[in-house]
Amino acid sequence: MATYTHGHHESVLRSHSVRDISNSAAYLRPYLTSETRLLDVGAGPGSITMDFADVVAHVTATEIDEGALSLSREAAESRGIANVDFAVEDVHALSFADDSFDVVHAHQVLQHVGDPVQALREMRRVAVEGGIVAVRDADYAGFIWFPVLPELDRWLDLYRRAARANGGEPDAGRRLLAWARAAGFEDVTATASSWCYATAEERTWWGGMWADRILESALARQLVDGGMATAADLQDISDAWRRWADDGDGWFLVPHGEIIARA
Repeated sequence: MATYTHGHHESVLRSHSVRDISNSAAYLRPYLTSETRLLDVGAGPGSITMDFADVVAHVTATEIDEGALSLSREAAESRGIANVDFAVEDVHALSFADDSFDVVHAHQVLQHVGDPVQALREMRRVAVEGGIVAVRDADYAGFIWFPVLPELDRWLDLYRRAARANGGEPDAGRRLLAWARAAGFEDVTATASSWCYATAEERTWWGGMWADRILESALARQLVDGGMATAADLQDISDAWRRWADDGDGWFLVPHGEIIARA
């Protein structure tokens, strides 16, 4: 099992909790109906999960432990959503029977698992024949921004090193099609979409989130404890994120790979 690089600090949840169908699963939306039974692998704080619950018959949300899963439970309770159930699961060895779901979905999950091909095999196994496995992951090596700040180059290098040290693949987006084919899928549609942060409000949110995250999240502890960076290095990176956020010319692009794979 790989270690989840980000952890669940408030600064991480601040990012993950704004995700919904429109900004994170638009590629999947045309395939969802009021009859769909959907498995959401790695539901996190549940913002996408609860959006799914509004449009499908039933959602099963999974996470790697009860602590992580409690975030989705709380989201369902706060919104009064009843058509969601919850399970602690390892995506490499799901406990569900074959042919259990019409759609199996994972957002920003495969970049963090130890064996993404095995994860896809399991996702395919629990999908009905002709059902859909839908996956979306960022590709960190494809991140681009302006203005050029050497501290942000350092940030990206450190993140990618930490993610790989934890057993993950931060440049997952470009690999989804290859992983799906290796997992035995023959009918795969690969697409891409992006997040772009360029307005003053977007820069304040994105830059401020990362300024906090590089100092306070699990990633920060891993970098310092692993000898990859000092606390002073991380402070320099945090300061650079705030300079970027304050720059009226600031622009940041996050590319994602996506696949719709037929089981």
